[in-house]
Amino acid sequence: MLAMLNVHNVHFGEIERLDYLTTSPCVPLESFRDTFGNWCIRLTAPAGAFTMITNGTFFDHGRKDPVFPTAYQHAVQDLPSGTLMYLVGSRYCDTDLLSEEAWRLFEGSAAGWNRVQAICDYVHQHVTFGYEHARATRTASETLAEGRGVCRDFTHLAIAFCRCMNIPARYCTGYLSDIGEPEPHLPGDFAAWMEVFLANRWWIFDPRNNQRRIARFLIGRGRDAADVPLTQTFGENTLRNFEVWTAISDRD
Repeated sequence: MLAMLNVHNVHFGEIERLDYLTTSPCVPLESFRDTFGNWCIRLTAPAGAFTMITNGTFFDHGRKDPVFPTAYQHAVQDLPSGTLMYLVGSRYCDTDLLSEEAWRLFEGSAAGWNRVQAICDYVHQHVTFGYEHARATRTASETLAEGRGVCRDFTHLAIAFCRCMNIPARYCTGYLSDIGEPEPHLPGDFAAWMEVFLANRWWIFDPRNNQRRIARFLIGRGRDAADVPLTQTFGENTLRNFEVWTAISDRD
């Protein structure tokens, strides 16, 4: 089994208590970094009941995701080489089927931040969220056609639209708190959002929630969800229980 459950190293300066992975029963763990720099753990799970837990404490400044409305879009020839892989289609971001529609919808929007926000607005307004709509094989074009999905589907569609418009976009998964959000809160889950490259840096956009949020902790990033499975197994198994939580620590 491969597990990607630890907070990404971009947050190492914010660690107050490291989120070690523990298992029951205890098994040897081998840590490594994947092609995208994500922290992964390799293990062999024994037959029978098996539990994995991570639990850490991280400092957050309490500010919402940054906003830079004047962030400009780079001409393709001016993009850094490391961003180019995030311009092309991938397993779930089938840009070849969406390019014509993307240009029809967004060619008239101002290039840069405003265009990305227009994409997020469109996806947020035209896709209905519901856990009952989850399907592991759904692509971006299928999300557009069906008009429903979960947070990864919102993200795949927005990423695909950005790439069609020559804006590098990459998939992110991690923890997203409900701090500052009105109740009632939905059950805890891992979240998906995207980062887009504008004005010489990556910026967070969240087409599912379509708002700036507090306390967002990255676990992994890649071209799409296929690059950042939280667990990847190589044998028969059944998920019995799954719980994700984020809360303000009572530590000073």
